[in-house]
Amino acid sequence: MKITRIESFVVRSPQDHVAEAALVGMSPVGTTTSGAGLWNRLDLDYPAYPSDHIQATLVKITTDTKVVGWGQCHAPIAPHVHSAIIADLFSPILLGQDPRDVEVLWERMYSSQRLRGYDSGFYIQSIAGVDLALWDILGKYLNVPVYRLLGGKYREHIPTYLWIRGDSANSYAESARRAIGEGYTAVKMNARKYEELEFVRGAAGAIKGKGQVLVVSTGLKNYEAVRFGRELDRLGNVGWLQEPLLPEDASGYRELTEAVDTPICYGAFLANRYHFRDAFATHAVDIINPDICYCGGLSECKKIAVLADVYGVLWSPHISMVSPISMAASLHLAAATPNFVIMENADQSRAPLGNILLKQPLQYFGGYAAIPEQPGLGIEFDEDRLAEVIVH
Repeated sequence: MKITRIESFVVRSPQDHVAEAALVGMSPVGTTTSGAGLWNRLDLDYPAYPSDHIQATLVKITTDTKVVGWGQCHAPIAPHVHSAIIADLFSPILLGQDPRDVEVLWERMYSSQRLRGYDSGFYIQSIAGVDLALWDILGKYLNVPVYRLLGGKYREHIPTYLWIRGDSANSYAESARRAIGEGYTAVKMNARKYEELEFVRGAAGAIKGKGQVLVVSTGLKNYEAVRFGRELDRLGNVGWLQEPLLPEDASGYRELTEAVDTPICYGAFLANRYHFRDAFATHAVDIINPDICYCGGLSECKKIAVLADVYGVLWSPHISMVSPISMAASLHLAAATPNFVIMENADQSRAPLGNILLKQPLQYFGGYAAIPEQPGLGIEFDEDRLAEVIVH
């Protein structure tokens, strides 16, 4: 069995033919955080994209047996960079190789730039897209779902949490109550400033005894995060505080984890097992949330999840730039790892790059998602629907 063709496709919704460069932006130089006193400091922003556009890079690998596999690269901005890496660097390495040698090929791709320091970013995200497609091929070749190849499933359904939004404590409380009524046991919300703690109090109070609130609060200094975390401790039903510090601040995360009782969730911006190893070794995290399309695909995320288990750390898949590929792959790995706890419900039934692109939809229930049982990742694209969102 040999790889005969590797293709990549940029998909985007809405498909309004906007220039790719128009989807990349940053705050003007000198922009501050607009808070009071010491909170009003330079905003360490990162490249942003308009919230009304969703895009990803899909990878399609064809074999001489006509078995085809699909993967996805995390690509909120500049998705054609992945296409160039795959075409110019990975295709010469992979063409003619046996796609069933999944982890062998992963190491070959990773080693191709090992001496040049490219262990994250576009490079590792491109590996993720290829890796997922190879796992899809292997499952289809053996006629089994991917979770079987990963060791079997520990659970029959995958618990999920729901994002909630609002503009007041009351609106957050109502959104949280509605989610619990639909069957969820956890909701997630942003609280990026200390002043927004009132919103968290509203949501947490509304569902106390019935569910938990997961809080995202980025860009804090360590002393701010400690103060923030201790306020969350008092609420009693906050499941985690996610990514409160800059991702480079490993020592800060260790100090924060020691200072507060609320679990610290960290890792959406870490890209490989070595990054996570350092966080585990310094006890800098309680729960990790790697993104399967961001940190090297199933091969690498499986290793990260196993390593987390060694240190007694739970893991929760981060889902962004959602497509059926990222969701299905995350479901398989969640099923096959004992330290999985909960995952993001990027509802494919409403996502513009979700179930609408499939012949058979992924299945969602209130607070749970079904594990795909078809061979490989368990998804099959409707080629006509897919063609409508491909960027040419």
